[in-house]
Amino acid sequence: MKRLPKNKKLINIARTLRKNQTKEEKHLWYDFLSNYDIKFRRQQVIGSYVADFYCDKIKLVVELDGFGHSLKNKKKKIC
Repeated sequence: MKRLPKNKKLINIARTLRKNQTKEEKHLWYDFLSNYDIKFRRQQVIGSYVADFYCDKIKLVVELDGFGHSLKNKKKKIC
């Protein structure tokens, strides 16, 4: 099976994001995806991006919008 391209500089960032999930990410993971029949990965590095959730079997990326995303955008605009 072909492996996804990874930017190795993002691996530590992905680990930090897994430890500091947003409320919405925790809800989706613990209430649904962690027990789903198809295996999902949290904070998966794909090329130059970190996907919130990724399923290799069906090549599906799930990105959530939530409070953390909107707060980051506001900070970028201010700085």
